[in-house]
Amino acid sequence: MSKLHEYPVSLDWKGGRDGLGVVKSGRTDIAIPISVPPEFGGSTGTGTNPEELLTASITACYSITFGIIATNRKIPCERLEVLATGEVEENGPQFTYKKITVRPTVHLLPEATDEQAKMAEDMAHKADAYCIITNAVRDKVQIVVEPTIVRG
Repeated sequence: MSKLHEYPVSLDWKGGRDGLGVVKSGRTDIAIPISVPPEFGGSTGTGTNPEELLTASITACYSITFGIIATNRKIPCERLEVLATGEVEENGPQFTYKKITVRPTVHLLPEATDEQAKMAEDMAHKADAYCIITNAVRDKVQIVVEPTIVRG
């Protein structure tokens, strides 16, 4: 039997291109300021924007998914650092979100075996395949994962 999970958000926007808004999670009550980025003519630059939020969503989903996999596979992961870059192409009036490059650094505990390090690298390459958010955009946005594994 399938289950449906809902993730409600609300948004309050004031102004036009130079406006400012707040997007708020209906489940956690977390509020995030948003604004039009300067490269799209925004003047405030005081909040994040949908382009950064998509990159952040992919990065968060990837990280959570890798953490679940590491636990299930008993990979001795001490921590995960992820840098990600989203690329939007501007072609006249057309803007296309082209690519997100995810660069995770998996920090293993010093006692990690060679086999566990190999599994960590393999799973670091595959984690995005299990990510709900990545799978939602996969046919539209190229997702590239470039992991680094560090022991100790």
